Parts: sequence; structure tokens; C-alpha cells
Amino acid sequence: MKTRRTVLTALASLTALGVLTACGQGDAAIDTVKPEGHQGGGINLGPDQKRLHTAKVDALAAKLPEAVRKRGTLILGVSAKSNPPLTFRATDDTTLIGVELDIATLVADALGLKPDFNAVSWENLFVGLDSGKYDGVFSNVTVTEERKDKYDFATYRRDDLAFEAKKGSGWTVKGPQDVSGKRIAVGTGTNQEKILVDWSRQNEAAGRKGVDIKYYDNTTDYYLALQSGRIDGYLGPNPSVAYHVATAGQTETVGKFSGAGVGLQGKIAATTKKDSGLVAAYQGAIDHLIQNGTYAQVLKRWGLDNEAVEKSEINPPGLPRTKN
Repeated sequence: MKTRRTVLTALASLTALGVLTACGQGDAAIDTVKPEGHQGGGINLGPDQKRLHTAKVDALAAKLPEAVRKRGTLILGVSAKSNPPLTFRATDDTTLIGVELDIATLVADALGLKPDFNAVSWENLFVGLDSGKYDGVFSNVTVTEERKDKYDFATYRRDDLAFEAKKGSGWTVKGPQDVSGKRIAVGTGTNQEKILVDWSRQNEAAGRKGVDIKYYDNTTDYYLALQSGRIDGYLGPNPSVAYHVATAGQTETVGKFSGAGVGLQGKIAATTKKDSGLVAAYQGAIDHLIQNGTYAQVLKRWGLDNEAVEKSEINPPGLPRTKN
């Protein structure tokens, strides 16, 4: 049972994200949101997620390193930054929810393990992998050629990025020239930051103004800056942009691109330390989820059907190395 304080905290959190404009009537509005075009009864934002589960597959569990299999848990890193519908806090402001956790839970189920989620900053996800603290990371990580030097990947979603601006901006982004001189927010250390920095350099090399890149600690800060006119746009993961555009009703998508750049479809992947012996188990589990239909159910739940992959790939071609 929710206390008045809990309800008010939840409402304040949702208002900051701008999602209450899409909620229905009555008490259900507190814990659900229904983005425009979303099929079904709305997305559950409450702490009781009723996550989808699947049965253990012995043949897949046998692919795990013995130490992990005996431990019985899969220690996973996820981003602590609120970024719906990827990973964010439920209406109790404590419970982690989102598509990344749903997929990771199913992978753990298929391997006969219990997921142990650790929410940390973006850079500490990789520190945790490097140190062996985490068995893997499920946190919207893009496959890149540079990252493949240190990590192994098993893909589970398409990687698309999108530019978001205030509704009625009249702005369309098709390439570097369209962001010349613009104030654009982006997450530090992310794939989208690398692309934006590269576009800024291309503009400067062509005699145009570069990009005035802005950084904020939280997703909500991006949107507050956007509404107040302190920035012209935000470049982020397409799922997050699409979710916010559909639920807030105050912004629009002004450009969408592959996270791997021109000519290559980017891929999001389960990430593990190179040669840890885990990537084959992850790939096998993801393929199993695709085949038994639970994967599609999770993507549909979060309105991400268009980011589905037909199969999981180990270390496919990724975003090219950064040019010095």
C-alpha cells in the first residue's frame, strides 16, 4: 500500500520526465503510462513488474564457466542513470526497471542463474568488467571496433540514435551540416558523444561552426534545458527519445541514425570481459529467447518492436575506430 509521501514522490518524479500527460484516469495513472501508438494496457512503471520468465536450458547452462555456474548468480552491471525505457527507477524511486533488466533476467533464467544487478555510473560499468567484478553488462552498450579489443559482445538489439528538439522547431538533422553552431546535449563517454564530436570536427574542417556540446548529469536535466531554450537539441538512444517524445508531448524527433554511422547498422550487445568464457552462453541464451518468443514479448512491452534482431551475433562489425 502506498503512503501519501510515496505517491507524491512518484508523481514528482513522473512530472519531471513529462510522462503524466499520457496517463489514463484513476489510480492506475500513478503506476502506468501509455505512449502514443503503444499497444496494450500501458507500460507498468510500478515496483511490482511481474517480469516475464523462462525455464532453464541445461545445454546453455553447460556453456558457462564452472565458477559462475556454481555461484548460482549472474553479477551484472546496469546504468544508474535514469533513462526510460532502458533502465530507470520505478514509482517507488528505488526499484530498477526497464527493457535492459527484462532481457537480462530472461538470459539469466535460461542459464539457470539469478541476476544480481549493480547500478553504477557509465564509466564504472567498464571498470567493473575490467576488474572481473561483473560477469556482464546489459546497458545499451554499442559494439565498436575499439571496444572489441577489450570486450566480447553478444548482440540483442538494433542500435539507433535520435536527435530531439522542442516541438515545432522546424529543424531536421540529416548530417553534420545540420548541427553546425547548435547547442546539443549528449551523455559523456557514450557512442553518441563520439559521433557528435566527429560531426563537429567535420564542420570545422569544412569552414563551418562546430557543435556547442553540453553535458548534464541526468536525463531530466537535458529535457529541462531543452524546454527552457538553453540547448537546441539532445542526441540520445532512439528508445529513450521515442519514449519521451510519445509520453511528454512537448518535443519531437528531428533526425534518426544508426549508432554505427553511415553504411553500417549498429548493434546493442551483452558485454563481457574478453575471453571470460561467457559470450557463447549469452549468445545461446539470447537466440533461445528469440526462438521461444519471450524476447519479442519484452520488446513489445516497452514499445521497441522495431529494434528487434533476428539472431544474436558474437563480435559483429562495430562502430569504426575513432580517427585521430
